[in-house]
Amino acid sequence: MTQEAYRERFGARLHKTEERLTQLCDAYLPAGEQIGAAARYSLLGGGKRVRAVLTLAACDLCGADETQAIDYACALEMLHCYSLIHDDLPCMDNDDFRRGRPSCHKQFGEATALLAADALVTAAFEVIAHAALPAENRVQAAAVLAKAGGARGMLYGQELDKRYETQKASERQLLALHAHKTGALICAAVQLGALAAGASALTEHALTTYASELGLVFQIVDDILDVTSTTEELGKPVGSDRELEKTTFVSLYGLEGARHLAEQHNRTALAALDRLGDSADFLRGMAEELLKRKQ
Repeated sequence: MTQEAYRERFGARLHKTEERLTQLCDAYLPAGEQIGAAARYSLLGGGKRVRAVLTLAACDLCGADETQAIDYACALEMLHCYSLIHDDLPCMDNDDFRRGRPSCHKQFGEATALLAADALVTAAFEVIAHAALPAENRVQAAAVLAKAGGARGMLYGQELDKRYETQKASERQLLALHAHKTGALICAAVQLGALAAGASALTEHALTTYASELGLVFQIVDDILDVTSTTEELGKPVGSDRELEKTTFVSLYGLEGARHLAEQHNRTALAALDRLGDSADFLRGMAEELLKRKQ
């Protein structure tokens, strides 16, 4: 797949996600209330939508119409957005900007931001409950999302992230942190897409292996950009990891070492797709794009 074809496909899936997110907001997050307005401000304020696009791509790869997975993709974006609102709060990372705009708590106040995040995570499960798929499939999807987002997944990663603000992390500990904080939802993305399509266990396993490696690439590049990029380019503060004295892939390996590590995990991600043939070309393109991203 050419870079142009990849970007066209990504753009189409991004547009489909944004369109459906707006519809779901109208159903579950009314703009007339402060909570709904704050939730919509953060959810509809842009973003890469990597997780949603992964869900749709996985569904398509598994031979189903990707529209079957659109509500699962949007539910995942809602849960991801709630985590970003919480991340930005003063008790967590204390960031004033997100996606080039004031963070939710800077725009609406801490209490409203906290409630808006809670509204998003609960709406995510309401979206899954009403998705146009068989009941058993929806139950499994809710379980996938809850596990990935909960105390065995993303939340555990956030706990580790706070822990390693006050103590240095080893390589093993840093990998565990990001496998949970970043990787859990990226793995959930392909699992939800495969589930919506009724994929085989072997295909789901290959996709999950790919996604777990992709999550590490994503995070390593994030750490690199925190050192090499600007606030204008990223749309959020840079240098915060260094200010908080967090252990990062850059602090452990240096810039060149971190770049080498990202390339290594990228190769492992691509190798996981070998058995899936040409149908995985979009996912190959995504791995290459995320490795080279500048924002």
